[in-house]
Amino acid sequence: MLLPKKVKYRKWQTGRGRIERIEAESRGTDVAFGSFGLKAVSPGRLRSNQIESARKVMSRFAGKTGKIWIRIFPDRPYTGKSAEVPMGGGKGDPQGYFFEVLPGRVIFEVDGLEETMAKEALRKAGTKLPVKTKVVARGH
Repeated sequence: MLLPKKVKYRKWQTGRGRIERIEAESRGTDVAFGSFGLKAVSPGRLRSNQIESARKVMSRFAGKTGKIWIRIFPDRPYTGKSAEVPMGGGKGDPQGYFFEVLPGRVIFEVDGLEETMAKEALRKAGTKLPVKTKVVARGH
């Protein structure tokens, strides 16, 4: 699973409302490395285990000929308190890391596969993610 080697702050603030205010992503919107990419259509938070499960599906489908790029990195920690803990007592312990995805961001890219295989691999990866996605080709 993807996680940072070292973080400056163990717990971050939530950042309420950012996803709803910003309509589209300005960075990472084009397919840069591969020939096909998986682009987010809706906003959401991708946890490191969700990214890893999508990567596994793609790499299994791509085989040895395909090359895969992960264009996002989960560097934001999320916290959680255990069940039935009363109010108060501070913030919970860090549970893992996530990446905040906005519409238009390219999440994965593939190369070295024929078009039907690449589209199917990306489609399968998209089903593992909690955001709506679409498959895009380079230059579109």
